[in-house]
Amino acid sequence: MARFLISAAHKSSGKTVVSTGLAAALTGQGDVVQCFKKGPDYIDPMWLAAASGRPCYNLDFNTMPAAEFTTLMCDRASGADIAMIEANKGLFDGVKLDGSDANAALAKVTKTPVILVIDTNGMTRGIAPLLIGYQGFDTDVDIAGVILNKVGGPRHEGKLRAAVQVYTDIPVIGAVGRNPALDIGERHLGLTTPTETNHLDSKIAQIAEIIGGQVDLDQVRAIAVTAPVLDAALALAVEPVFKGLRIAIARDRAFGFYYADDLDAFTALGAELVPFNALTDTALPDADGLFLGGGFPETQMEGLAANTALRAEIKQALAAGMPCYAECGGLMYLCRSLGWNDQSYPMCDVVAADAVMCKRPQGRGYVEYTTAPAHPWGPRNGQTKAHEFHYARLDNLAADTVFGRDLTRGAGIDGSHDAIVTDNVLAGFCHQRHTRENPWVKRFLGFVQRCKNR
Repeated sequence: MARFLISAAHKSSGKTVVSTGLAAALTGQGDVVQCFKKGPDYIDPMWLAAASGRPCYNLDFNTMPAAEFTTLMCDRASGADIAMIEANKGLFDGVKLDGSDANAALAKVTKTPVILVIDTNGMTRGIAPLLIGYQGFDTDVDIAGVILNKVGGPRHEGKLRAAVQVYTDIPVIGAVGRNPALDIGERHLGLTTPTETNHLDSKIAQIAEIIGGQVDLDQVRAIAVTAPVLDAALALAVEPVFKGLRIAIARDRAFGFYYADDLDAFTALGAELVPFNALTDTALPDADGLFLGGGFPETQMEGLAANTALRAEIKQALAAGMPCYAECGGLMYLCRSLGWNDQSYPMCDVVAADAVMCKRPQGRGYVEYTTAPAHPWGPRNGQTKAHEFHYARLDNLAADTVFGRDLTRGAGIDGSHDAIVTDNVLAGFCHQRHTRENPWVKRFLGFVQRCKNR
């Protein structure tokens, strides 16, 4: 499998724009590109998926053993010409001091050559000691190329190229100039999502044209083919034991945070995911269960509130016993109300609390929890790892609230607990990931099947 990893010296270096442009440019030239993203992230994979025309999959040390990385990569990249991994933050950044969960560790585990995207704003000759330091810090990492980003002009580019050429042995494979056309916007949770971007296809085409014209794609391919063969265990066969189950899933401008392999797991296990739009559909599709993922309900709260027919139907269906799993934005949608910027709108009134958006994150980072006895579908023992990133808090929480998770790390809903349980609903701030260690999709579908049988 030809492959490369895009990383940087620090976050906000322009990795995602460059990665999106490379994926789209290579695809436009006829390559089948399979993208991966390091860490827990929803938004960057949306851009990479839109650029490549294929789902993007996450590689996360927190929720996956390293051996699972290579299995996932080989399985999902089957049939692709080239695989690209986009790192998060800087090459040597991670939670652990020993670097065992850093992007560099991922490059080593997957035996993938690295292309560094360097934000050159305010930099000339200083790029050389930066690159030399990165090479010397861990000589087992193959830094195979550098892309100069946010270059100020031909004179600036010339100085940068000369410094890299004279002092290092790393080839410069591209120089991307400062260009407002490459701006895809940021907000409180990161980059603007593709679903919020007007004229998405033309935007990606424009990014591809710029990046493809300023980066040598043949050199990118040449670096990718130097990656050695990966030894990976075969993906486990999955039986479609829940064939016939239908799960309604919100897919729209408000709700879009879903991991591609979680959705794959629903399908592999036999369930049919039936999408609906919480902003425009006035009724739920015919389904046995409901899945409300994360997203940006706060940016769409007026539209969500205006859809009174759907909100009433969801409340009625869940009160009647329909199983539901909701994460973060989905939890906020199920609350009595959602408030932001001094405005408040009614929501589904399933969870006895009011969601309020804050100016600062209320929970951010990795989470660990054990499931409480009230959790409707387990597991019943051991630690589960997840992540959270929410600016919302819950106010006026009912005194008799029942929680399904006891936190040992993270903020959750009240600092100690997460996942409100009411009827057959489980709604919390934690984002789960379906892996061998945490097959949550299978557990949820098992619960849906038991409810249906009753």
